[in-house]
This record gives sequence, structure tokens and C-alpha cells, in this order.
Amino acid sequence: MKVTFPAMKGKMGGKDYYSCQMRLGTIPKMFTFRDWAEFTAEQREQRILNMKRIPEIARYILENEDNYLFSSITASYKCRASFVPCKDGSALGELEMDFEEANFVINDGQHRCAAIAAALKENPALAEESISVLLFPYESLDRVQQMFSDLNRFVAKTSKSLDILYDKRDPISKVTLNIVENVPAFKGFVDKDVMSLPARSPKLFTLSAIYDANVELLGRVNDEEVNEATALTLEFWNSVSKVIPAWMKVKNGELKAVELRQEFICAHSVILRALGALGQELIKKFPKNWKERLMDITLIDWRKVNPEWENVCIIANSVVSNRQARLATKAYLKRKMALELSEPEQRAISHLLATAAQ
Repeated sequence: MKVTFPAMKGKMGGKDYYSCQMRLGTIPKMFTFRDWAEFTAEQREQRILNMKRIPEIARYILENEDNYLFSSITASYKCRASFVPCKDGSALGELEMDFEEANFVINDGQHRCAAIAAALKENPALAEESISVLLFPYESLDRVQQMFSDLNRFVAKTSKSLDILYDKRDPISKVTLNIVENVPAFKGFVDKDVMSLPARSPKLFTLSAIYDANVELLGRVNDEEVNEATALTLEFWNSVSKVIPAWMKVKNGELKAVELRQEFICAHSVILRALGALGQELIKKFPKNWKERLMDITLIDWRKVNPEWENVCIIANSVVSNRQARLATKAYLKRKMALELSEPEQRAISHLLATAAQ
């Protein structure tokens, strides 16, 4: 059985190729996956499929059926193919191949293909949509390995801050972008590009750090809850700003941001996330007077030279922000505020509790 695809013939790097349009329903039939785990790395034509990535990409398609977006799939075909131009000499036409002979090596996009197949099982109507596919004739193992390397060589992951800035779907991104413009301590002092601040940066926070803190504070938020979540988040961070006066000293020009980051820990992401997690707990337990409970934060010594931070969120003179450090930091804040600690929190700062007991 012959199959045909609308195609445009081109040349790239001295190689002929075809830019085709394929229905999504065709993808699972045309592109099959080989278990490359049985081969050595030198023998593989493609990397091993990471099954953990597929549900996330499939969910992206299903949750954004009106505006999801994919780049082209790139593959090499190991079968006879003929290009039929729409008129003599035209680069536009149809690419024809025998379905039973069709054999492809996916050079780039195997996880997209697998996710499309998974999404089609949930919503068969997606089969009528289409995706662009770049097809190159198969030459050799060395060539397809080189293609994989070339296609991935210059791929640079965007920073998390920039992802948040440009993401118009994520409700917490919307909340975060609102508060960085409306909380005085944040306005003008949030870097929206980078994941970590350069040493001499005039900013205090990264957008990603505030986003992560808001995730701790709010948990999951849907689109209908954005306004309510924004109001609560504004109220919370404005209240926190009042009990961490160093933030406003930077805002008012009394202290440079670089000096605050060098000497104090209260602008680091581990503290922001711990404050967010603490805020969620306070608001649940003390819905009427959580602001008053926040006043106990004024008792905390935020200087990095404070020895109590050691083995909490400072290890060997370096600030750390892993999961254990975030738990220990939250536990430390709760202890200073005379709040009851959970068993994991007690374990996280057991060295401080033991010292206090002595």
C-alpha cells in the first residue's frame, strides 16, 4: 500500500531532504520504537527512550489542545521513496513510499512521537491534526549518530526564570508576575532572566526563587483561583517585608543588594521557600491572626555569621538549597516562632535541639 505526504524538497548541508506534513494519527503507525538498551552506546542509532518523559509531554498536549506547539520531528528513512512534484521543476509536491517497507530512524523527536501516541489513546480526535517532519535518506550508522549530535549540540535550556516570565498558562506564574510588580520590596529588585544572581548583581531575588516560594505558599492553583491567590500572596509577602526590614533597606537605598546577599541569608532562595512553606502552615492554623504570628520573625538573626545557620542551610560556609536544607530552614523558623515541629522537622534540626537541651 502506497502512502503519500505533502512535501517540499530542499537541500541542507549538501544533503537532499523533504519537509513533510503528517497527520498525528499517522505518527504511531509510521514511527516505531526500538529498544536500544540491548545495544552498546556505540551501536545505537538513537538514545534510549526515557519513559518518564512521555506522560508529561502527553499531558501537555491534552491540557492545551487549543494551542499546544511542537517543533519538527527529524527522521531518516530506510526505504524507497519518490518525490512527485506538483509541476515540473517545482520543489512542492508529494513524497510517496510503500507503507509495508517504511522504516524510520528518529533523529530528533522520539519522545514527542511517543507522547503523541499516548495522547491519541486519550483523545483520538487529535489524529486529524498534523505536525511537520523533516525526512532525510538513511546513509549509515555514523551519519545518523552525527545527525543526533548536530541536532542537540546547540540546544540550550532556557532559564527557569525566563520560562516563568513567558509562560501564560501557569496560574502561579501569573500570580508571581503580579506580585513582583506590586510588592514594594520586590519591585525593581527581581531578575527575570537568570536562575542564580551574579555576584555583583544589583537585584535581590530571581523570579524563579519567588515562584518556588509561591508554590510552597499556595500549593496547586487553577485558573479560576488566580485572583484570590494573588490577593493572598500580595498580603503575605507585604507582611513578610515588614518583619524583614533589611529588604526595605535595600529598596530605600540604605543598603546595597550585593551587601545584603553577601552578609545576610534572608535574600537566598532557601529562605524564600522556607518562608512560603511556613506561610501556608500559618494561614491554615491561624487564619485570623497569622500576621501577628509573623511578628516573631523579627527575633531571627539573619546574618550568615550566626552559627545557628550551620548545618541548617549553610554547610561548610556555603548556602545550600536542597530539600533537606529547606526542611531544616523551615523547622528553624518554626522553632524561633515557638511553633510545634513535626517529627521530620525535629530530625532536621536535631543538632540545635540537642544543644538547646544541654
